[in-house]
Amino acid sequence: MSRVSRLGSKNKRMPQPNISTLGELKKSGYQPLSVKEELRKNLIQRLRKRENSFPGVIGYEDTVIPDMERAMLSGHNILLLGLRGQAKTRIARKMTDLLDEYVPVVSGSDLNDDPLNPISKYAIDLIAEKGDDTPISWWHRDDRYAEKLATPDVSVADLIGDVDPIKAANKGLDYSDERVIHFGIVPRSHRSVFVINELPDLQARIQVSLFNILQEGDIQIRGFKLRLPLDIQFVFTANPEDYTNRGSIVTPLKDRIESQILTHYPVDLPTARAITDQEAKLGADQVKRVTVNDLAKDLVEQVAFEARNSELIDEKSGVSARLTITAMENLVSAAERRALINDEASTHIRVGDMWGIIPAITGKVELVYEGEQEGAFIVAQNLVGQAIRNQFSDYFPTPDTRKRNRGGETKKNPYQRIINWFSEGHNIDLMVDSSNADYGKILHSIPGLNETVENLHPDASAADKLYLMEFLLHGLAEFSQISKGMVRSGFTFKDLLSSMVDLDGLLGDE
Repeated sequence: MSRVSRLGSKNKRMPQPNISTLGELKKSGYQPLSVKEELRKNLIQRLRKRENSFPGVIGYEDTVIPDMERAMLSGHNILLLGLRGQAKTRIARKMTDLLDEYVPVVSGSDLNDDPLNPISKYAIDLIAEKGDDTPISWWHRDDRYAEKLATPDVSVADLIGDVDPIKAANKGLDYSDERVIHFGIVPRSHRSVFVINELPDLQARIQVSLFNILQEGDIQIRGFKLRLPLDIQFVFTANPEDYTNRGSIVTPLKDRIESQILTHYPVDLPTARAITDQEAKLGADQVKRVTVNDLAKDLVEQVAFEARNSELIDEKSGVSARLTITAMENLVSAAERRALINDEASTHIRVGDMWGIIPAITGKVELVYEGEQEGAFIVAQNLVGQAIRNQFSDYFPTPDTRKRNRGGETKKNPYQRIINWFSEGHNIDLMVDSSNADYGKILHSIPGLNETVENLHPDASAADKLYLMEFLLHGLAEFSQISKGMVRSGFTFKDLLSSMVDLDGLLGDE
């Protein structure tokens, strides 16, 4: 599969309009639109052209994106509800692509006032004083985005604003003068997309401060009677786990958020791979030095699917897509490190490199009690093993010797020659840092291993056949046909029975 191109990068900005005063703006015929009207207008254009409304957001084409489009056409504020690592913030940030490229603002205005529809005292007074000579500037859509992470220490002053005594003193203003107000991030997001992440973590009394803004466009600061018709597209994000355990969204606020949209994890491996290909940050020298085959990519994604279904991992917490992204980066780096150690210009991913992704797993899963007893490292190892087991049948016959043919005779195990070789007392050690030459030599030393891969995958490249040979060994171990153990710098494969009976270990030193 070819690498998915990176989407959603910022386009080069077009020159801003050559208009610098209010009079010139009026002559141009400019008609102001609200943020939600802009989103609706530009979305309609994309839908008519059958263009992607959210380029770079993969896996939501038939679910989340249509819901987002319907919400924007309706002019709704939006709550994105989903587990971590489901691109909630990515979706919100992509909404700015649906805004007009530039909009005019009154120069120097803290609230980014529309010159034809000012709301702040500063802009109103300036226009009253200078009329058509009022200076204006142009605001690019990339800058019309504001974001706040909801934490317990967020205050009303942070969001809405407060009286600034220093401003009052410096300008000699009376505290009854609204010019002493220092506006918070919400008023400063006038004519923008504003996002509050992890909304349930916001204290209830702080959530209450948003009521009037969402419904009537009012803000309340101390004793001032302000009515600022703020023009904001609100987007909130929440994790269902936070929603129920760490906090909640107060009912009146939830009632004012018109559309609640559920996000989800990738539903299949190809979608998950496309996301990882797009998001993994691999250097050009890494891509040149390390070749990653399709099976290795599928294994990385399968680990995440196994984690989401594991009884040892808290399903309510979720398993972020960042797990596979960082795992892919670690996988390539494990192979790159081996190539550098052996002074090799290039190398191919090996199954043994999968154990290099364990640090990317252990920090991204929340374990239940039973998982804590096992330990994060063991749980991560088991996830890799389960991924190998579940992918095995896509490439090799399942090694189940209990199956019988129509005559009632037991089917011959297609891997018997390999198993017999180990049962005769042979074993091999596959070191993770072994050179390409040593790696191939060890695998070819096992009778029947190369022949089995050659028969089932005759068209595979030489490098892929080596990978499949190692994969077959790991798969046989997962199906308890041979034994696999971890040594200091790799894996040892040997007969299953001999590994179960270790007399030295039983008797000890006497």
